[in-house]
Amino acid sequence: MDLIQWLFEARIPVGSSSLLLREVIGNVFGLLSVLGGMRRRVWAWPVGIVGNVLLLTVFLGSAFGGAGTVDLLGQAGRQVMFIAVSVYGWRQWQAGRQAAGSAVTPRWASGRARIGLVAGMILGTVALTPVFRAMGSYEPVWADAWTFVGSLLATFGMAKGWVEFWLIWVAVDIVGVPLLFSAGYYASAVMYLIYGAFTIIGFAVWTRERRRAEARLVSAVDAPVKQAL
Repeated sequence: MDLIQWLFEARIPVGSSSLLLREVIGNVFGLLSVLGGMRRRVWAWPVGIVGNVLLLTVFLGSAFGGAGTVDLLGQAGRQVMFIAVSVYGWRQWQAGRQAAGSAVTPRWASGRARIGLVAGMILGTVALTPVFRAMGSYEPVWADAWTFVGSLLATFGMAKGWVEFWLIWVAVDIVGVPLLFSAGYYASAVMYLIYGAFTIIGFAVWTRERRRAEARLVSAVDAPVKQAL
């Protein structure tokens, strides 16, 4: 119990201010999950879940004894969403590894899926903004709703193996970083900046892997033809 109490109360001094230790640890786990996802490792999902649980307690600051902190309900809600979707993604990638030897093969989303992602991002933000505002979330509430919806779609896209999910994370970071800085969650804001760099790298890595998969498919189709000739 003393360890748990220490984890909830521990802070890291930074100049005249301080950072919650669990916020830092939660984001480190999140970064490790991003790196695992980039390499298409199944362990990325459970590692991410640990970070989500820690960050849930951070963004519901008032409920966990965080005096002087604001509640970001969209950020807190997305941690719950992350856990739920991560369980789905974890099972999907495990099944893929057992069936094909690889957790997931990156692929481009269909045109219909892309339209659905864009529409879901916009309509979901519009729908959730008044809900989060009524619940007392931090302003600008639309930014909190945007990061929540974008995170949901990006995590689902990762589970499906869509290359485009990295670009959704870029859209989330563009809005999420200023929001977190203004709300005083500096560790998360800085980590989002780092995430932003890794999302661009991840997009390039998954795009390259998709091209390699397409080249292997073409070679497999052409091989019998060449043998016949």
